[in-house]
Amino acid sequence: MNPPPTPAADLEPEDIGSRIDPVLARSWLLVNGIAFDRFQAASHSRADIVVLDIEDAVAPKDKVAARENVVRWLEAGNRDWVRVNGFGTQWWEADLAALHDVGDNLGGVMLAMVESVDHVTETAKKLPGIPIVALVETARGLERISEIASAKGTFRLAFGIGDFRRDTGFGEHPATLAYARSRFTIAAKAAHLPSAIDGPTVGSSALKLSEATAVSREFGMTGKICLSPDQCASVNEGLSPSQEEIAWAREFFSEFERDGGEIRNGSDLPRIARATKIVDLARSYGIEVHAEYDDPDHAPAPSDTYHY
Repeated sequence: MNPPPTPAADLEPEDIGSRIDPVLARSWLLVNGIAFDRFQAASHSRADIVVLDIEDAVAPKDKVAARENVVRWLEAGNRDWVRVNGFGTQWWEADLAALHDVGDNLGGVMLAMVESVDHVTETAKKLPGIPIVALVETARGLERISEIASAKGTFRLAFGIGDFRRDTGFGEHPATLAYARSRFTIAAKAAHLPSAIDGPTVGSSALKLSEATAVSREFGMTGKICLSPDQCASVNEGLSPSQEEIAWAREFFSEFERDGGEIRNGSDLPRIARATKIVDLARSYGIEVHAEYDDPDHAPAPSDTYHY
């Protein structure tokens, strides 16, 4: 049985997050579309992005009611994302038709069970201008992930771990899924997309979630799907620059300036890029960066600033 949602009025200020640019979003919180009473609590959670789910979390008999809940929420002026049913299902077209009419309140869609370029492009045709996270969840989808990443309309890639394991028979050990995660990161980078979003961690163990988030980061994935609001803060912390990294970046820039601000050897450019990314991300995520190291004259990183 799920606990009742926490009323917004009862939340401590530090427990209330805010939406950020989906390019940089770390925690992507799925909320069951049939549970309208949870939407408000989710919107006040630490999630970077709230994704109202009318796909996997909703039984077939409840699909229409969940879709109506989502439309009612968005039409009330709330701006969130929606996970829609996959291309080719009996609900896909009706999902998109309903969302087309909510206007600018639709932040974007997470498209389930993407297995080909057509799944993305056909969705993009029905929702022009709406960013699409392509949720790849099968072996067939993984084999085509480079093409999916390059498809017109793909905004980010996301790894549907649960369905992928059911499809392939793989276990959950990080080494078992290393190849799949690597494919996501490489495909996203090659297509000039923000880094991929990793799949969720099931269970309430804080240690397990922390370890899983560290795995996501190790494989270059800068977002992670969350299944409950209490997972979001841990995911945000795990996918943000650490205090040690920020301290390293500050120390590097200080040393670099003391040496005259000139390139000294072949390692300086990549270190400048990494330090700049760390400082830029810390600023974007609201992590304190001391003024003495917050130098606007430092050039931006020469490559993907969303991965470090």
